Amino acid sequence: MKARFRFCRRVEPHSLGFQLLSRSILIMAGLFILIGVFQYFTMQQFSYDKKEWGIQSQIRSVSPEIWIQWKEDRSRGKDDVAAIKTLQNNVATIAFIEENGNVSELFVNPGYSLPVPRLSKQEYRKIFETGKMTDGYKIIRDEKNNPQMVICLLVGPADAEWGIVQATVDLKEMLALQRHSLTIYVIGSLIALIMGMLIFRPVLQRTMVPLSRMVNTVERIHSGNLDERLPNKQGPVEIDRLAVAFNGMLKRIETSFALEKEIQAQMRRFVADASHELRTPLTSIHGFLEVLLEGGADKPDQLQIALESMYSESERLNKLVGDLLALARMERSPDVCMTPGNLGELIRQMEPQLRMIAGARRIRLDLIDDPAIAVDTDKIKQVILNLFQNAVQQTDPTKGDIRISLEKSASEIRLSVQDNGFGIKENHIPHIFERFFRGEPSRARKYGGAGLGLAITKSIVELHGGRIEVESKEGEGALFRVYLPIK
Repeated sequence: MKARFRFCRRVEPHSLGFQLLSRSILIMAGLFILIGVFQYFTMQQFSYDKKEWGIQSQIRSVSPEIWIQWKEDRSRGKDDVAAIKTLQNNVATIAFIEENGNVSELFVNPGYSLPVPRLSKQEYRKIFETGKMTDGYKIIRDEKNNPQMVICLLVGPADAEWGIVQATVDLKEMLALQRHSLTIYVIGSLIALIMGMLIFRPVLQRTMVPLSRMVNTVERIHSGNLDERLPNKQGPVEIDRLAVAFNGMLKRIETSFALEKEIQAQMRRFVADASHELRTPLTSIHGFLEVLLEGGADKPDQLQIALESMYSESERLNKLVGDLLALARMERSPDVCMTPGNLGELIRQMEPQLRMIAGARRIRLDLIDDPAIAVDTDKIKQVILNLFQNAVQQTDPTKGDIRISLEKSASEIRLSVQDNGFGIKENHIPHIFERFFRGEPSRARKYGGAGLGLAITKSIVELHGGRIEVESKEGEGALFRVYLPIK
């Protein structure tokens, strides 16, 4: 728990929490900057347009005759006209430009110490032609580089020459007010960013708690505790989905590790058993060869015994290698060639071979007429032979009784092989299908068995999607049942 809180409080430049917090602040700051720039220029344009509209309205409110009289007698000042007083309060200079280019300075604000601004002759000529400026006003810089707004409007009576009234507005105060507003906005934005960071950080830390729990759990898993699982009811849907997926992956990994251990144990046991089984016939053959090399080859009786024994051991070795290769092929490429067939007819065709293997033992076949099923014929023959040979090994040569039967249900066919032999010990039954397992090694060795027949049988049955079961009591024989699905 303490580690989790240390994780939450820790601020690391490369941590997810720090990156989320810093990027959120950067996005907010970017938005504030964009809003501030947009607001500054928009308000500036709005202020300019409003100022231009107000000055033009005040100029139009004064009759053209008054402008002409004021131009002719500037000493009068026309202070008795209210519109002029209002205009004088809002501008720095007022001038009257005649069509011949003469400029009459009607008013200069006492606080304005610079000359009255002048436009070019082309600009004045265009105003006389169109009656107004193109944009309504023009922003210029005076000698002190201060911005000035020049507004010109064409006026004149019907019976006199027209002239241009030019008003100049000093923009220093307006721009200062705008800069003051921008300063207040910047300070407010910084305060908002700081407040946002202070509020967002604990919220972010609380949001990161489920992730920090996952990190701690993964660290424990990394230390070797594969039984650990992530909690999958933490609140955020994405975290819960990640936890479920991660737990599923852990389960598969744990299962894979367990299976790997089991496979390694089986492989070690398989190699040990195979080495032992291969060593036994090779040792026997080597021993007989030593006898023959030491002079036994000159004695017909010893030569015959040695040759027969070596032949028997070589057959046993050949069968063992064949069984091992069969198991390896089924594990490497477990493919079956399924073809429709009649299982009962297949067993009847094998009957002469089965009776030859059984010798004097009694064989009973209890087969149904038409158990049609899709199987790999060669592999199913091997299943029947392996189960039959196992029954032969477990029964008396003269009193043995072996029964093969077939039964059919709606979904599967059951093949049964039952004998009245020695039976299987109860503690041997769970291992009967393991490789190289032999309940009675002496009897299995007598018939050349290496404990692979039932393992091969089980593999073939499972390749067909079926299952195999065994029932037995010591001294009462054994019953093997093979269930094959009808597809």
